[in-house]
Amino acid sequence: MPDTTDHPDSPSAPEATPETVHGAPADPVAELRQALEKAEATAAENWNRYLRAVAELDNARKRAVRDVDAARRSGVEKLAGELLGIVDSLEMGLETAGTASAESLLAGKQATLRLLRTAFDKFGIELVDPVGQPFDPQLHEAMSMQPSGTAIPGSVLVVLQKGYRLGDRLLRPARVIVAGEPVASGATVPGGPGPELETGSGGPT
Repeated sequence: MPDTTDHPDSPSAPEATPETVHGAPADPVAELRQALEKAEATAAENWNRYLRAVAELDNARKRAVRDVDAARRSGVEKLAGELLGIVDSLEMGLETAGTASAESLLAGKQATLRLLRTAFDKFGIELVDPVGQPFDPQLHEAMSMQPSGTAIPGSVLVVLQKGYRLGDRLLRPARVIVAGEPVASGATVPGGPGPELETGSGGPT
């Protein structure tokens, strides 16, 4: 019978080392080269993704510019279409001015003004006509101050030129005369216009 007793002095099989696992010594340079190639492939992929993202953003910007331009052109075309009717009305009035009566000319001007105001309404252009309202430097341009015994001091007494606004944007301030304190009977109008008020300056445009 063969002897199966362990002998402590008998030689054992050599332990596997990294150099002998695959049957050949490991090459650190080759491992570094593989790691570098992998890193370069990842960097190239990330760069391509970046380029695609930049291209998409640029295309989105160009589309937005085209959309804004198209909207502006559409708005101008609609306004022009409304103004054409007003031009036609004015031309007809001029053609008949030599033979028309004063009443028909007045009616023609009133009809043209109605057409214009209708066009303004369609595009959100609002009239600023502040008679009797408190003076607002954001919407009104004070041309002078005049004492008044009927109007509230600081309110708009007379509108010399109406203003217009488009939404929150002031197209033109209303030019007005502001009511001042009434002059006492027998008193002379003082040189100063009462409360200090800036004239000739309207609201922001």
